[in-house]
Amino acid sequence: MALYPELFKSLEQARWNLATDVEWSRFDPALLDDAQALSVKMNAITEWSALPATEMFLRDNRDDSDFSAFMSIWFYEEQKHALVLMEYLRRFRPELLPTDDELHQVRFEFDPAPPLETLMLHFCGEVRLTQWYRRAAEWHIEPVIRQIYGLIAGDEGRHAGAYLKYMQRAVERSGDEARAAFAKIGVLMASSGRGGRPLHPTNLHVAKGLFPNDTVQSRLPDPEWLERWLDTQIRFDADCEQRVVRRILASLSSLLDEPLETVRDLGRYRRAVTQRREAASPAGPAPLP
Repeated sequence: MALYPELFKSLEQARWNLATDVEWSRFDPALLDDAQALSVKMNAITEWSALPATEMFLRDNRDDSDFSAFMSIWFYEEQKHALVLMEYLRRFRPELLPTDDELHQVRFEFDPAPPLETLMLHFCGEVRLTQWYRRAAEWHIEPVIRQIYGLIAGDEGRHAGAYLKYMQRAVERSGDEARAAFAKIGVLMASSGRGGRPLHPTNLHVAKGLFPNDTVQSRLPDPEWLERWLDTQIRFDADCEQRVVRRILASLSSLLDEPLETVRDLGRYRRAVTQRREAASPAGPAPLP
C-alpha cells in the first residue's frame, strides 16, 4: 500500500510559506532577550540534524521505496524548520546565526538499527517535539518567534500522524514483529520522563564508535542547553510530560487494538506479544532485551 501520494497531498495543503506566512514585520526587539535568542540558535542547529537522520532512514529502508519517498517531504519540512529559525536570527540577531561548522557538527553517521524500532522512536520524537514547541511558543513573548514555534509545532504533529500511518501499514504487513517493536520502544519513550531526562532521538546514543559524542545534543555548541531549556526556560514539567505519554498510549491503543491507559499496561502487552512470538518460533524463547 503506497502512502506517499496521499501524504504528499495532505501535507502540501497544510504547508506554510516562509516568506509570506511568517509575520516578520511584527518583530519587537524589546521582547527578545539574549537567553531566548540563544535557544533559537540551539533549536536551529538541532533541527539541522534531520540531515543525518534522513541519511539513516534511506540507508536502513532500502527495501521500502514508498517510505523512502516520504522522506523527501519530512526532510524538506524539517530543514525548513532550521531555515526559518536561522532566518529569524539573520534578521534580528545576526551575531547568533549558526556557523557552517556548527551545523556540520551534527551531521554524522548513525549506526544501523532495526527499522521498525526506529520508526516508533521517531513517532514518539515527533509527539514530544510537538509539545516542546508548543511550550516554547508560550514561553516566548516576542510575537514573531511565538508564531514560528507554533508553525513548527503544527508540522511536527502532522509528521507524527504520517509516521503513525506507516506504523499501521507495518502492523498489517508484519503482525507481531511490528507490534513487539512498537511496544518495546513505546515503553522506553513513555517512561523516560520518570528519570528526569525525557528521551528524544537527538539525545540518544546512535554511533558506538563516537561515544560519548554520539548524540546530536552532545555535538551542540552548548551540550547542556537542552536540559536548561526544558527545565528553566520553557518549564516542561510533569503535566506537560503526561500529555506526551497520553498521546503515545492513545495512539498505540488504537494501532494495536488494545486498551492501554498506563505504561504498565503497555509493558504487559509487550510481554504478551513477546510470549506469543516465542511460542510460534521454532527456535524457542529468548530473553527480553
